[in-house]
Amino acid sequence: MNTETHSISIQKTGRIAVHGQIEKSKILLIALHGYGQLVPYFIRRFQQVDSDEIFVIAPEGLHRFYLNGTSGRVGASWMTKEARLDDIEDNINYLNQVYAFYNQNHTFQKVVVLGFSQGAATAARWIEKTDFKIDAFIQWAGVFPPDLEINANNSKWEGMRHFYVMGDQDPYFAENSDNEYNQSEWLKKHDFHPETITFEGKHDVDAATLNEILSKLV
Repeated sequence: MNTETHSISIQKTGRIAVHGQIEKSKILLIALHGYGQLVPYFIRRFQQVDSDEIFVIAPEGLHRFYLNGTSGRVGASWMTKEARLDDIEDNINYLNQVYAFYNQNHTFQKVVVLGFSQGAATAARWIEKTDFKIDAFIQWAGVFPPDLEINANNSKWEGMRHFYVMGDQDPYFAENSDNEYNQSEWLKKHDFHPETITFEGKHDVDAATLNEILSKLV
């Protein structure tokens, strides 16, 4: 038998939740959700953001699935280990289209990317590959992919504000955990020096902490 597997590009519709008034806003905040979340619910974490200053968009990962079994609650993710290189490329193209769509009729003074949990890895990959200018990256309870190759000739990271945020009770980033240790080592190896912020809480986006960070960027 001569059996092969091929990949082809198709058109797919992405869902995006928004908060704010685009015509007034000075800052565009692109928020990437974590594993198993849906954007109609994820966007609620940003309802306390100043809607006159900041326009929040939350693109949803292109993979939806039942969280338990074959019915009930549904979640979304950015990728799995299966056909991961195709998914990485699809995510980069998807986020480039999202950026272009919301910037076509409005000019923002700054663009901020927030990646929560699994969304942090997707955000890091996109920022590294995109040609669009990103002014700040909020790495929230997530990690840079260990296999991400940083272009030594790319100066975009040097001119970008970088925040590394986690809850002090986050089970994925508990003190001395493998996640925390490995990420700290990765950041040192690649000469990243983020502003580290810890808040009282678990694996979630804390509104007060988020607004504190955004106040530094307005």
